[in-house]
Amino acid sequence: MIDKNEANRILKVVLSASKSEMTEAVLESDRLSLTRFSERRISDHIDREETTLYVRCTKDKKIGVIATGDISTDGIKKAVDRCQAALEYMIPDENFVSFPGPDEARLPEDLRSQGTSDFGPRDRAEAIRKIAAIAHKGNLDASGAYRQEEKAVAVANSLGISRFYTGNQAQLSMTLAGQSGNSGWSIAYHPDAVQIDVDALALTASRKAMMSLNPQVVPDGQYTVILEPAAVGQLLILLSFMGFGCKTFYQRRSFMAGHLGEKIAGDNFTVYEDPFDKAFTAPPFDYEGTPKQKVSLIENGIARGVVYNSYYANLMNAASTGHALAPTNTFGPYPKHLVIPGGDTGLEDVIKSTENGILITHFWYLNYLNPMRTMVTGTTRDGTFLVENGRISSPIKTMRTNQSILEAFSNIEAVSKEQAVYPQYGVLMKIPALRIANFNLTAEQEENGKC
Repeated sequence: MIDKNEANRILKVVLSASKSEMTEAVLESDRLSLTRFSERRISDHIDREETTLYVRCTKDKKIGVIATGDISTDGIKKAVDRCQAALEYMIPDENFVSFPGPDEARLPEDLRSQGTSDFGPRDRAEAIRKIAAIAHKGNLDASGAYRQEEKAVAVANSLGISRFYTGNQAQLSMTLAGQSGNSGWSIAYHPDAVQIDVDALALTASRKAMMSLNPQVVPDGQYTVILEPAAVGQLLILLSFMGFGCKTFYQRRSFMAGHLGEKIAGDNFTVYEDPFDKAFTAPPFDYEGTPKQKVSLIENGIARGVVYNSYYANLMNAASTGHALAPTNTFGPYPKHLVIPGGDTGLEDVIKSTENGILITHFWYLNYLNPMRTMVTGTTRDGTFLVENGRISSPIKTMRTNQSILEAFSNIEAVSKEQAVYPQYGVLMKIPALRIANFNLTAEQEENGKC
């Protein structure tokens, strides 16, 4: 991985070679160590490192962006030349004001966990051996992936910003499946790979697979559902993409637009962006070098805010919250470290207090139907069970939901005190289980094939 001295040297070459009005350089180095497994055997060991340099420059309100993997001195200078040449073909953006300037904030630079740094391919192989042994006892196949990531990010611009960060993290996911279409799934994330409880995860997936034999069909309808943290996270991340970023908010394509300060969910639903939660490893600044902030998004059901980069903050007379993404991004800022606070009831007690309901492990292929109404569709997956008289009674076949997420989060009846970190699409979410009333579910005609 690139260290701070080498990163600063590369960024200085960019700034000294540029003749633009303003110049920004972002260096991102990623190392992925990945072990995949299927049929209770390791199928792939991967160790890959990629480094990307982004150059952004301006002239007369024109903005050019170039990305390159060539970080030799000649390659860097060529990237700067190409960025400046591209300005001739750009249309001026009259809304552009400036790149961010420097500030006095002192931010941590090294958030690496020694446990993850020392965790190697033999350790991942041993974890998979444990999973395979537990799967074998249940006559189940096991598939999944153990991934470790290390990242270094450096940002500098001609206005005086200079930032550096390095950190790492680990996650393990698995599906244990039998010959009768029964399956169970589990996932875990931790900044320290040593803290991931492999046995507990495998036993959870195995138990759900064994409980899923001979599922029954239940009729279409509105049900009380208990969503485990992963299922909540899969809804939350789509809600975030649909509404918590300032670009769609400014363009009035967000369900938040025009509704700040208004009730949009239930009193017991709160979500905020918190890059500083100790359950996560996160850069303390964004891709413009601006320090990240904790942001209240929905508080007790009331729409409170969205996240900003410098461009849309200038447009909307706001302050950047430190959520700019890489310069080549066109989606705009969005939260990457979401937290739903836990409640005061254990998940077991939530189940015991449910007379009739459905327990959902997670969803499969959730996708948008109507973003402004926060409508999504997808199917249940890898462990869906009837809850009757306070206990899990029997498995049920795959069901499809066509559901407004905000409507679901307006019908929360219980929030578990337990929280789990669920990772998806580069976003980390620390979330509890939720019991939700009047959740739309319909029977699927055929089971989807596993992949």
